[in-house]
Amino acid sequence: MDRVKSSVEDSSTKETKTRSVQSCPECSGSVVQTKEYGEFACDNCGLVLDEDAIDRGPDWRSFRDEDADGRHVGAPVTKLLHDDGLSTKIGRKQDGYGQTLSTEKRRQMGRLRTWNERFRTKDSRDRNIRQALGEIRRMASALGLSRSIQETASVIYRRAVDEDLLRGRSIEGMATASLYAAARQHGSLRTLERFATVSRVKQMRFQRTYRYISRELSLGIEPEDPCEYVPQFASDLDLGSESERLAIDILSAMKDRGAHSGKSPAGLAGSALYAAAYLTNQSLTQEAVGKVSKVSKVTIRNRYQELLEIYAETGGREL
Repeated sequence: MDRVKSSVEDSSTKETKTRSVQSCPECSGSVVQTKEYGEFACDNCGLVLDEDAIDRGPDWRSFRDEDADGRHVGAPVTKLLHDDGLSTKIGRKQDGYGQTLSTEKRRQMGRLRTWNERFRTKDSRDRNIRQALGEIRRMASALGLSRSIQETASVIYRRAVDEDLLRGRSIEGMATASLYAAARQHGSLRTLERFATVSRVKQMRFQRTYRYISRELSLGIEPEDPCEYVPQFASDLDLGSESERLAIDILSAMKDRGAHSGKSPAGLAGSALYAAAYLTNQSLTQEAVGKVSKVSKVTIRNRYQELLEIYAETGGREL
């Protein structure tokens, strides 16, 4: 504690000394403070006399253009919370000045938190969205999806609620479908099988729900490109760049023929990598490819033979 106090005093003393310097030691120009960068610099030659100064004023920020006249302080509005992040949070152990609360005050704050939670979810719609957003955050964390994808998924789910698309469907299934649709829109591909490992509903259920909301909300999601899965699968299988490039060439030849339509993109990507490993004399088993791509060994065996035949017909390497 003493170290922190002394460091704050040292920085405050340093800042005071800098402020006391009215002229630049190089050109005798006037010293001004640039609030944008937190620096004390010469207004004439630009010499920086002190940087990283502490801004002791309030953190006024505006997150929307219409807030230019009435700016606010605090965290930005987010769709990841059912109330858009505009709720009040009541502490448990300390007050606003950092002082420890007494036992009576803790009981009082506990009662206030209870009533605050009740007012935050005042109706069934808020409780529904709150549960769904919790599911979205949980699954996104397990799948390594970014915050922007979670934001998009929350918007899709809210649209589904507003359009009354949840009737007869579970909250977990709709949340999974919304997150899968958001990942597809952002180009962050994850297979349906990977979503099934973190979802609380069966794959067939949220797969049907995804098709339903995609149609009803007119999301306009492009079909998956099997080439997008190749780098991810190649990394999991520890294959080199040569096999990765060859697998993409094999898939490109199949796409030019239009033979990829109606087939699983993940299965095609895994089969193309197995074919590329075969052509480059690398050791790779169908079982290992099946575990990564989440398809059966029979699928890998059938698809890779078809891929090799098409690739050979288009001028690629012979079998």
